[in-house]
Amino acid sequence: MANKLRLGIPKGSLQDATIALFKRAGWNIYADGRSYFPSIDDGEIECMLIRAQEMARYVDHGVLDAGLTGIDWVVESGLDVASVTTLTYAKQSRRKVRWVLAVPKAAALRRPKIWKAKSSQPNWWK
Repeated sequence: MANKLRLGIPKGSLQDATIALFKRAGWNIYADGRSYFPSIDDGEIECMLIRAQEMARYVDHGVLDAGLTGIDWVVESGLDVASVTTLTYAKQSRRKVRWVLAVPKAAALRRPKIWKAKSSQPNWWK
């Protein structure tokens, strides 16, 4: 059985915007309103819906390999996680906000090399 990247998707107000962000990058995430485990069309990734406020804890404790959350939640948590990239996006009709991809500080991943978009579209994260 191959290792899968366990990815935390923020549940709540930016869930749909995050799923749209991944769609622009070439991944399709299918979230059922009743499940915390949306499916994705990439056999190497498993997704989990987590409240953004709790994402750093799940990453720090090893439940997730990486998760999208606000930098403020990472700082406030005081946990041993690092931000490897910043993504700026928002739900429609709202001001854009900065989200980060957080990983454990001890992780080998320091740059999101594996996150090359499937899409040929430049700046898919904007």
